[in-house]
Amino acid sequence: MLGQGLAHYACDPAHTRGRRHAEAPAPTRTDYQRDRDRIVHSSAFRRLVYKTQVFLNHEGDLFRTRLTHSLEVAQLGRSIARSLCINEDLVEAISLAHDLGHTPFGHAGQDALNGCMQAHGGFEHNLQSLRVVDQLEERYPDYDGINLSFETREGVLKHCSQANALRLEAAEPGGVGGRFLRKEQPSLEAQLCNLADEIAYNAHDIDDGVRSGLITLAQLAEVELFDRYRRVAEAEHPHLVGAAMERRLLYETIRRMLSAQVYDVIDATRAALADAAPRSVADVRRAPALVGFSAPMRAQSSELKRFLFKNLYRHPQVVETTGRAQRVVTGLFAAYVSEPGEMKPRFTRQAMEGEPSVRARAVADFIAGMTDRFAAREHERLTGLRLLG
Repeated sequence: MLGQGLAHYACDPAHTRGRRHAEAPAPTRTDYQRDRDRIVHSSAFRRLVYKTQVFLNHEGDLFRTRLTHSLEVAQLGRSIARSLCINEDLVEAISLAHDLGHTPFGHAGQDALNGCMQAHGGFEHNLQSLRVVDQLEERYPDYDGINLSFETREGVLKHCSQANALRLEAAEPGGVGGRFLRKEQPSLEAQLCNLADEIAYNAHDIDDGVRSGLITLAQLAEVELFDRYRRVAEAEHPHLVGAAMERRLLYETIRRMLSAQVYDVIDATRAALADAAPRSVADVRRAPALVGFSAPMRAQSSELKRFLFKNLYRHPQVVETTGRAQRVVTGLFAAYVSEPGEMKPRFTRQAMEGEPSVRARAVADFIAGMTDRFAAREHERLTGLRLLG
C-alpha cells in the first residue's frame, strides 16, 4: 500500500506526471485536491447548472442538469474508489470535470454542433472538455486554462479519435493523446469515472423519465435490472403498492438497483485486479480494462440502456423538443459564422484571426459554452424566432 491507504496500482499524487505549467506544491492540499478545487471554481462548472441532460432547462425545475449529474457521478465514484483503495480525490476531480465541454441541450446540441463542424474537424464533447480546462478558462495571469494535472486531464479525455489523438500528440508529445495511439488504458480512477457516469445516468434517467410521465413503472417491468428490485421492495414494504406510493417505490427501487451495481463493480474489479496482479499504474495501463461489471450485470445494464433509448430518448415528445434545440444550435452557428461580431469580444477576436476553420472553431467554442437558456435567448435575438420556452 502507498500513502493515504492507496494500493500500489492507484494514482499517487506524490508521483503525478505533473502539470503543463510547473507550479510549486500547495502546503495543505495534494495535486488532485487542487484540481478538484480549480474545477469547482471554474466558470464552466457553474454553467453546468443550466445545461441539461434529456429534459431541457425550461421543462422543469427537478430534472437533472449536467451539474447534478456530475455530482452524482462523483458520489458514486468516490464510494467505489474507497473500497478499491484507489484515489478518491482524483476520481472526484475527473467526475466533476468530465462534462465541462458539453453543449447546451444535451446530446442533441452536441450532434447539431458536430454536424456544423464536419468540414472543420468535427465536435466531440470529451475533447471539448479538455479544451475547456487547457485553453478556454481564463483565470490565471500567465497561461490559459486551469493547469490541471496529467492524470485528471487524462480522465477528462474519455474518448478520442485517431486523428485528434495525433493532433494532441503533435502539440504535446507524451501527453494525454498518446494512450489512444498506443492502445493503452487510462488509470483505474479514469476507468472508474467512465463506469460511474453510466451507472448515474441510467438511474437518473429512469427517475426523470417517470417524473415526466414519458415512461411508467408498468413499462419498466420489462427491464430485469429494475423489475427485480421493484419486486423485492414491494415484498418488503407492501404499503408501497398503489399509485399514492409510486414515487417512494421508484426511489426505493432505484436505491437498491444502484447499490447492486456498485457492489457488482467492486467485486468484479477486485477479481480482475487479482487476475492481472498489477503492481503499478504502468501495469494498469498495459492491461485490459480492469474496472467493470460482471458479465451478467453488464448484460442487464445494456438491456436498461436499450429500454431508455427506445422509450425515453426516442419518445416523440423528446424528439420534437430536441429537434427544435438542434435548430437553435445550427441557427446560432450560421449567424455567428456570418457575423462574428455578434459574439463576445474574445471569441470575435479569435474568429477574425484567419482561415475559415479558425472562425468555425471560435464559433463552436462560444456555442458549446452556452447554457440552454442563453442559447435560446441568443437565437431569438439573432433570428427573431422563439423555438424554445
